[in-house]
Amino acid sequence: MNINCLAPKLVLCILVATVPASPALPQDVHDWPEWRGVGRDGDWTESGIVSEFSTDSLKVLWRQPISSGYSGPTVADGLVYVMDRKADGADQSERVLCFDAATGEPKWEHEYDAVYAGVGYVAGPRASVTVVDGRAFALGTMGHAHCLDSKSGDVIWAKNLNSEYRISASKRMPIWGIAASPLVYSDKVILHIGGADGACLVALDIESGKEVWRALEDRAQYSSPVMCQQNGTDVVVCWTGDSVAGLNPNSGEVYWRHQFTPRNMPIGVATPVIHGDQIFVTSFYDGSLMLRMNPDAMTVTEVWKAIGESENETAALHSIISTPVWIGVHIYGVDSYGEFRCLKVSDGSRVWEDTTAVPRSRWSTMHFVQNGKLTWMFNERGELILGELSPERFREISRAKLIEPTTAQLRERDGVCWSHPAFANRCIFLRNDKEIICVSLAADQDAGGSVQRK
Repeated sequence: MNINCLAPKLVLCILVATVPASPALPQDVHDWPEWRGVGRDGDWTESGIVSEFSTDSLKVLWRQPISSGYSGPTVADGLVYVMDRKADGADQSERVLCFDAATGEPKWEHEYDAVYAGVGYVAGPRASVTVVDGRAFALGTMGHAHCLDSKSGDVIWAKNLNSEYRISASKRMPIWGIAASPLVYSDKVILHIGGADGACLVALDIESGKEVWRALEDRAQYSSPVMCQQNGTDVVVCWTGDSVAGLNPNSGEVYWRHQFTPRNMPIGVATPVIHGDQIFVTSFYDGSLMLRMNPDAMTVTEVWKAIGESENETAALHSIISTPVWIGVHIYGVDSYGEFRCLKVSDGSRVWEDTTAVPRSRWSTMHFVQNGKLTWMFNERGELILGELSPERFREISRAKLIEPTTAQLRERDGVCWSHPAFANRCIFLRNDKEIICVSLAADQDAGGSVQRK
């Protein structure tokens, strides 16, 4: 179903993702067209934003009702995308929603039947929509893949990957559903789905949706693939349920594969963090792993691995949802029960721990975005925190409550906000299970527009 003009009561949620190497994305844009922004590295280069604030000083530019879901908003070419889920007994559907970035006006909606079966945490879609060259690529919890016209919402192609790649039939469906955001490279969209018969990752032609290649017999997990270069060669790095692997994005050839078998279950959600020739991943049960891409061969070497006795007694960093931030020779992230930690890159040893930014709770989450020397953090209580991270300490500059936690994603601790926000156009776009809102972060708040209460 496509609707070109939506009523104000529309509930929206979509996700968008795009690749750093794509020639369609100039590096000076201030869009957020894919998971964690251009390049998927959480780096926000925009200027003219506030350097301190309070809850009362930030203007809500617009808000629109949406339904539940984990997928974070993405922003491209003046439009905002998000995904959500509607469920009324046997009637279950997912939606890809599109709003005007400046006004919040609903632009279009694509809704399709999606019955959740055999997956936990059923609030809604997980992945962010990827927007590239006028196309929006969306991936649902049960493997419904869509390529949509990003301006109109018209369907270019659609596929049921669960059926086509026998994900559920072969008992390879991740226990929390399919979560990795689509990655676009050249004329292909790369998907981490855990399909049978060597299709943990598949690449589809962006024009037709036909398979171009498949790779790995690994189980899937929830981590989104990222692009990097090794020895001047483009490499797609994917952390699966069994390994960290580097693939040829054109052919699916496995350049290298480092075994990283979970001691309990595939549970990695955080995106691999790539800094120079090093790759860092962190898991709730299995701790931290640092790899180095070798300069003279398409291989990797393990630098160190740090794992605690359990998710309660941890070493280094046992993250669940939150992707850490790498600054200089230190890594900063959130441990299994909300411990905000600083680690040494060299060996993973802990420098400090802070408990003021994130609640002390199991799976407690905070998302990091770097802008120059300052770090923007959005925690699961709906608070936006601006701070400075150093080996000495976490220095909080400002904190503001922007949106309320909701219970569809997690009923414990009065709900959470687990979806990653988008930072674009000197604004932050964020959602819970009831609404999507846009808040101005412009240094000149009067230039950001007026508050619209709905």
